[in-house]
Amino acid sequence: MSQNRSPERLVFFTDAVVAIAITLLVLPLVEAVPDAVAQHLDSAELISENQWKIYSFLLSFAVIARLWVVHHRVFEQVRAYSRPLMVANFGWVLTIVVLPFPTEVAGLYGNDRFTSSLYIGTILAASLFQLAMVLVIRRDPTLRDEDSELARAPLFDTSVNTALLAAAFVVAALVPHAGYYMLLLLLLPAIIGRFRKTKSAPAEVNA
Repeated sequence: MSQNRSPERLVFFTDAVVAIAITLLVLPLVEAVPDAVAQHLDSAELISENQWKIYSFLLSFAVIARLWVVHHRVFEQVRAYSRPLMVANFGWVLTIVVLPFPTEVAGLYGNDRFTSSLYIGTILAASLFQLAMVLVIRRDPTLRDEDSELARAPLFDTSVNTALLAAAFVVAALVPHAGYYMLLLLLLPAIIGRFRKTKSAPAEVNA
């Protein structure tokens, strides 16, 4: 049963996949160097000619890092895994593995409608799988620690992230140039979370 299934191997596998995916993001930039040399471009031209690739790399690095942090916080409170949790986790891993592809497309084609929708849609799928994992864990007490806080903050963060990404996806489909900037809204849950902690701290001291 799920009580006997330690999540360690699942977490180690997931972390390894994330590490590989986040490393693959830089390969297009590495490959751009010999191409620039063959075209007799200087270093400044190398940077200017690959601005979108650099932008998409930095954006995807930040996005994967943010998704991993939330995933890490969730699995810190998990003591076992079930088949539904494993399936949702593999769905999340799939989106992370796929993300270097829309990153490369964004680096080559910029912010046209299809490219921005593909990119943000991939991240939205990752957030949906993350939300599914949180819901599975919440509904099965045997999967989490007895003193787990999973019923509160992670569900809030993941739900808000998913809602913001859905909004960004709609905006990207309607106004492609604004789609990527909408991803900055992903900073809001962290800001709101800090504000909530700061606000609740005095109450805990007084108690």
